[in-house]
Amino acid sequence: MLSRLLKEHQAKQNERKELQERRRREAIAAATSLTEALVDHLNVGVAQAYVNQRKLDHEVKTLQVQAGQFSKQTAQWISMVEGFNQALKEIGDVENWARSIEMDMRTIATALEYVHKGHLQSASS
Repeated sequence: MLSRLLKEHQAKQNERKELQERRRREAIAAATSLTEALVDHLNVGVAQAYVNQRKLDHEVKTLQVQAGQFSKQTAQWISMVEGFNQALKEIGDVENWARSIEMDMRTIATALEYVHKGHLQSASS
């Protein structure tokens, strides 16, 4: 009877150990599965961040090229405007020169008229 009780006790202990071992393996498998799921989820976020960073790098390069082109075009426009301003100044200088010549010619014409009238009056007297 004692040996039977001992055997039953040992059998129950073995069952409990097996049950405990099975639960331990299940817990390890569940923890591994959870860890893999978390890592996969994290990797998706990291992969998306990497893709976004590559897109941003491409956009930055494109923007740099466009900014350089815009800078060159702006420099050309500035050069053209400066040339136009210089041409306008030269036109203004020619206009002033023409006015000055016109004034001199009027002065000379007036002087010639005065001299011519003086000659006519002295010849008729």
